[in-house]
Amino acid sequence: MAMGDKSNPEFERVGVYVDGFNLYYGLRELGGRRLLWLDLWSMSVGLLQPGQSLVSVRYFTAAIRDDPPAMARQEAYMAAVASRGVEVILGRYQEQVVRCRSCGASRRTYAEKQSDVALATAMVSDVATGQVDVVLLVSADSDLCAAIHGIKQLDERRGTKTKVVAVFPPGRRSNHLRKVSDAWFPLGAAVVRRSQFPDLVRGRDGAVYHRPPHWN
Repeated sequence: MAMGDKSNPEFERVGVYVDGFNLYYGLRELGGRRLLWLDLWSMSVGLLQPGQSLVSVRYFTAAIRDDPPAMARQEAYMAAVASRGVEVILGRYQEQVVRCRSCGASRRTYAEKQSDVALATAMVSDVATGQVDVVLLVSADSDLCAAIHGIKQLDERRGTKTKVVAVFPPGRRSNHLRKVSDAWFPLGAAVVRRSQFPDLVRGRDGAVYHRPPHWN
């Protein structure tokens, strides 16, 4: 599917908002680690309909902590997607102590924070400032329903219509998102497989990013 001419007002301007945490586990479920080296810009182009133009892709995730090999893989991936024009927005992982109710033992774990808030804010802000005509939300997180309601309220006040489409990562669904969105569809395995980066990605500045061997 063609990206279209951004200067042509007949094209609908599409913004893609990727819930990295939700997508990661969907990709793992679909193909293990082999499909994690995903070119988000290419994937987004593959989701366009005729008469649409891709104006932005934003990827929301959190920086991994206390695992140097995983941190290195994540940094390589974020650099690769950024080299294609994707905006990477980082939240954070917050340390939590989880206690077993039966034995009383405790362990430390991390919970992702702020990414969903940043994603929701970006969607509403882009609609409010007239940046997009169509929102493609790559997530099955029902917490984002509130942002979609906010977009609809904006449209109602201004007499405009923004189309919100939920794109569910592999193996993931949300009845709540499906009900509040104008349309929805699953992210197909074929789109994911044909949107993989080559093993070596050369950035615009000449830097080269390698597919992590752990993802083979």
